[in-house]
Amino acid sequence: MQSKNKKLIYISLLVAQGVIIGLLENMIPFPFAFAPGAKLGLANLITIIALFTLSTKESFALVCMRLILTTLLGGTISTFLYSAAGAFLSYFGMLLVKQLGPKRVSVIGISSTGGFLHNVGQLVVASLIARSWTVMMYLPVLSLIGILAGIAVGIAANYLLEHVNVFKYFQRH
Repeated sequence: MQSKNKKLIYISLLVAQGVIIGLLENMIPFPFAFAPGAKLGLANLITIIALFTLSTKESFALVCMRLILTTLLGGTISTFLYSAAGAFLSYFGMLLVKQLGPKRVSVIGISSTGGFLHNVGQLVVASLIARSWTVMMYLPVLSLIGILAGIAVGIAANYLLEHVNVFKYFQRH
């Protein structure tokens, strides 16, 4: 019972951290005018940590809870749609790439995949809403930003997974 409680507390803390990071990131203006709406994806750090420390079911629940709470605390229906498409495509893509194993792909590679796929998911929703696939012409710019941000988030996640004892305690291989 104590182990189950520890796991629930751990998941709750990760969700809370993800929500706070997401809300703070929404307050930061992006400095590059050529990429309106682009974000660094700092809350993805929590998703990556969850992928390596929780079961698939638990990490998926974490992504869902983070998405819902962030929307309730600072979003709209449209931000929910964009965020959900990006979050789920990113999550399942990272989960799939992680299956290749640590000898073939690193935490940084998994994170970069997530950064790229998050943008793809959001642009697909934008294309459906606009009823035009020309929105996808924005993909090269967002891909570059997503991959670079994914690398930065991956480096941070890799560092945390190696140096924070709590993450080592819950680590799954």
